[in-house]
Amino acid sequence: MALASLQTSTILLCSSYPLKRIKAAIHIPKSNFSVPKIPTTTKHVEGLTKSHVPLLDQNNVTHSTTSKNTIMQLYAILESVSDRVEMHKNIGEQRQNWNNLLLNNINMITLAATTLTGVAAATGAIGAPLLALKLSSTLLFSAATFMLLIMNKIQPSQLAEEQRNATRLFKRLQSEIENRIALGNYTEQDVKFSIEKVLALDKAYPLPLLGVMLEKFPAKYEPANWWPKKETKTKTQQGKLIENNNNGWSKELEMELREVIEVAKRKDIEDYERLGNIALKVNKSLAIAGPLLTGIAAIGSVFVGNNGSIAGIIAMMAGSLGAAVNAFEHGGQVGMVFEMYRNCGGFFKLLEETVESTLEEKDFEARENGEIFEMKMGLMLGRSVSELREFALKSASCRMEGIEVDEFANKMF
Repeated sequence: MALASLQTSTILLCSSYPLKRIKAAIHIPKSNFSVPKIPTTTKHVEGLTKSHVPLLDQNNVTHSTTSKNTIMQLYAILESVSDRVEMHKNIGEQRQNWNNLLLNNINMITLAATTLTGVAAATGAIGAPLLALKLSSTLLFSAATFMLLIMNKIQPSQLAEEQRNATRLFKRLQSEIENRIALGNYTEQDVKFSIEKVLALDKAYPLPLLGVMLEKFPAKYEPANWWPKKETKTKTQQGKLIENNNNGWSKELEMELREVIEVAKRKDIEDYERLGNIALKVNKSLAIAGPLLTGIAAIGSVFVGNNGSIAGIIAMMAGSLGAAVNAFEHGGQVGMVFEMYRNCGGFFKLLEETVESTLEEKDFEARENGEIFEMKMGLMLGRSVSELREFALKSASCRMEGIEVDEFANKMF
């Protein structure tokens, strides 16, 4: 209460005395001193606005247009790759169906003809019944022989494996392009190299059969080649490895990669070349033996009933063996095995070229990061980074002792 009464009295006291306004002025003596005027830069600003700014805008527009064109080209390539994935997948399934249907149908025809020949020889039929059995068996054996010649020429199981490999590789290329677009790390060089990869895959795994089909029985085994040739670079001065400034590369890492590749050359590549040549020889022999046996059976069936039982026995034996050979060749998919070895050899050839071209690049900043490259190489060979390093050390120690390392570089296949 005391505080409230004190505030009320103070207000009444102030209101009883009118306030007087104080008017004052400060006079500064005049002098000859003058403040200099700041020069205007209107012309310079206008000049900058009219000349330099549009130039920067033009550069930005040009860069933006180039980037837009690049990503549009990548999307066009991506669409084409996606279409190829579907085409190769569908064609692969179709050619696998060819293999199954032709195998079953040819064996059924061969066994039916063999049965008719046996019936003709066992019953001792004469006249029209014998003629009907002989004609039927001969026609069936002839049809089986003709179909076998076509089947062995195109090797449907090998064609299906080619399309499966093409599908897998196009899917990998599709993933690479999608990752580049997602990261925004793309250039005109990426567009060019992506197109080269597409064309190289088209050449390595053609879709048509006539004219461009891969040779199914080459003179010798050669690994598949589905990547574009890299441009040879002129050798520059040897780069020096600087600590903490080498993009993940070191002399130890380079020696490790070289050691692993040398083992792959000596053991993995040579082993697949040996197995590939064996598969090629077996496939050639079976491809010749099948039609030859059915052809002999067709000829033998003509003489059933004329020269005793010898012709019938020969025809039945040849027909049975022909069905067995056909089942082993196409049921066992020997052509597919040969193509698998070709693909494995191509895998190691690509790995070898990739490592050599990377190590030949003397500008460490232009290389892929060393740690990432080592990890990717280990995964491709089915090894962790630590296992890859241990394997390289083991190989180096064995080489110094003059003995061969007791394992292959690749642990996946």
